Amino acid sequence: MMSCMRAPFAAFVIAVITCASLAGPRVSAIDPVSIVRLPNRGVQPEVVVDAAGTVHLVYLAGEARAANVMYARSTDGGRTFTSVVRVNSQEGSAIATGTVRGAQIAVARNGRIHIVWNGSDTAGPKPPVNPKTGRTGMPMLYARSNATGTAFEPQRNLMTQTTNLDGGGSVVAIERSVYVGWHAHPASGEGGEEARRVLIARSRDEGATFSKEEPISDPATGVCGCCGLRLLAAPGGAIHALYRSATNGTGRNVYSLVSRDGGGTFESRKLYDWNIGACPMTTMAMSARSGKEEIMRAWESDGQVYYSSTDAGSRIVEPPLTSPKETARRKHPRIAVNARGDVLLVWTEGTAWAKGGSIAWQMFNADGSLSTVKGTRPDLPVWNFAAVIPSADGGFTILY
Repeated sequence: MMSCMRAPFAAFVIAVITCASLAGPRVSAIDPVSIVRLPNRGVQPEVVVDAAGTVHLVYLAGEARAANVMYARSTDGGRTFTSVVRVNSQEGSAIATGTVRGAQIAVARNGRIHIVWNGSDTAGPKPPVNPKTGRTGMPMLYARSNATGTAFEPQRNLMTQTTNLDGGGSVVAIERSVYVGWHAHPASGEGGEEARRVLIARSRDEGATFSKEEPISDPATGVCGCCGLRLLAAPGGAIHALYRSATNGTGRNVYSLVSRDGGGTFESRKLYDWNIGACPMTTMAMSARSGKEEIMRAWESDGQVYYSSTDAGSRIVEPPLTSPKETARRKHPRIAVNARGDVLLVWTEGTAWAKGGSIAWQMFNADGSLSTVKGTRPDLPVWNFAAVIPSADGGFTILY
């Protein structure tokens, strides 16, 4: 194992919680995919690569029902990381159970880090009381790095007028603005999944204060209760969102939302149909092509994973099945694009409630055709999925 990086860490110089090397060798001399394991039996990694090429990593560690949010960064494409720092100010205030409610991360141009996660049962501060149940439920939590870059500020709850949080939230940062998205019921708590809406809370002062959350999704679609959503900021500043609907209880369709006016209005478009009379507990992913407005969007439906581009005329692409969908149970797709335009799609297979499985990956050429680069890894822990990083040399690093 390689030792921890000793280079100065300007953004975080606080005491070490865990000094961990996340080193992983290339799969082979000709395979452009590296595999890296998380430290401390961590799960649910999410990554952001900033303009300088620094990789920012967030993941969960500890007890599944009362987990901690951990942060580290890498300056060598994800082969090694700095010492790990705990983000949450309240012990055990995150939740890994279910694999859909973990932390997500955004990094502003000035280097300030913004992280959100669904709170655990005991987490605070608490959201408003649901008048229908008489309980407060779980909060939508947010923390940012402080002004001096020496620590994370205390966690805050952003739910002020909604209730029944479920499914994972997401965050993006554009200049001084920060947008946090999640889905929930109105303050009355009334209605089923058809009453749920995708919501956005906005900050115009780098996360110092947030507006009250406002709905941005079409009320006719509803939202699948225990499915995660995803936000992404395009290079030009447009805000993209993906979520799964619950139309009439069975329309578990994938919808895209796009705002080109700083979150003032959102255009809605259905990307994919799936009719099922249950919540499938899914997550989604997006990635931008370097320097372009084109966004790659990945999702799962009925045991298979897919991706498409926002470019006009783009087709939906799926990796070949090597076994029946019912056996593979492909879930939790993650996607990255390298400088050449090659796409690596990564997903999980064989997972179920409280059951681990495998990760698998397939590379696609810039035109969407199949590459010969593909692989699997069988030792995925329970409640886990992978993250993928494009490398400077044109390859990719998979973290899990």
